[in-house]
Amino acid sequence: MDHGKLRGHQLPLRPLFDLPRLPMTLRIAINGYGRIGRCFLRALGESPHHHAMAVVAINEPADLESMAYLTRFDSTHGRFPGPVELEGRALRIAGRTIAVSHASRPDEVDWGQLGIDLLIEASGRYTRRQELETFLSAGCPRLLLSQPGQSADDVDSTVVFGFNESILEGGEHIVSAASCTTNAIVPLLAAVDGHFGIERAFLTTLHSVMNDQPLIDGYHHPDLRRTRSAMQSMIPVSTGLARGIERLLPELAGRIDAKAIRIPVANVSAIELVTSLARPADRETINALLQDLAAGSADRIGWTQEPHASIDFVHSPQSAIIDGSQTRLLGEQLLKIFVWFDNEWGFANRMVDIAAYWGRRLP
Repeated sequence: MDHGKLRGHQLPLRPLFDLPRLPMTLRIAINGYGRIGRCFLRALGESPHHHAMAVVAINEPADLESMAYLTRFDSTHGRFPGPVELEGRALRIAGRTIAVSHASRPDEVDWGQLGIDLLIEASGRYTRRQELETFLSAGCPRLLLSQPGQSADDVDSTVVFGFNESILEGGEHIVSAASCTTNAIVPLLAAVDGHFGIERAFLTTLHSVMNDQPLIDGYHHPDLRRTRSAMQSMIPVSTGLARGIERLLPELAGRIDAKAIRIPVANVSAIELVTSLARPADRETINALLQDLAAGSADRIGWTQEPHASIDFVHSPQSAIIDGSQTRLLGEQLLKIFVWFDNEWGFANRMVDIAAYWGRRLP
């Protein structure tokens, strides 16, 4: 692995819970303590932003004992690097007490009483503004979503950190962190379009299994393909990636499409981008552009030309790692680019980055 380029892998893999708590600590709650909710808490602990933010509350319908157990042990990211204990009806994680509730609806929690500044909405269940405003009505001052809004109007802003976070001014109430795939591909698309122009583009996401799939065939989903065993087949599924890209890169509207295939691995995904360029290029020039992009954004975008397999990128905090060995050109204008990404850990780290950036702009 080109560790000089994949500098994100050198971030500390231990929690920074020993850093002093500052008077202006941003108080954060998490709604939905599943894969992204738990990864957010862990990623915050490993982040240099940790001294400025603290998780003070979690709402999760599951029982407290299961929450503690799944915090302590993770089949993908390993054991939690600190003590996790039950403290009455709360969790005590790495020496900090976190209030826990088990509501199934946003309005069943008195978010105002918790004194939070920001809620991480990581259940993935709420995408429409009417649903999201239920949190606000129940006393939550602002939300950062781990999923895109159903439409652009359902959120105040959609942010891909490292691309457009400067649009945040502090007065927003509902912000989306887009999706893991959007975070992985938008900066790359913008760079290629800016230098060579994109006439048409098609993206294929090879995505690890998700919890809307069963382990064995069963009556699990209205999409019949998703009734099939996640661990025995590659399964085509629908994706809103193209629509999400067009929200952030409106100049590509009508010129981009995407499909997704779920593959039987627990974590780490990839995107293959095939695009027709408006101006001719060669492989060396394309790779030089991509390598420069990674060098200027090493905490978010990696670069490698080594012969990797997907497992090499488990726990990578970067949004994408461009695999230069897979860059191809047919003629001078039909381009293929390949990127890897840890769809859990990279995305959770970008949510931490957005929370920190947004928090510094609050009135």
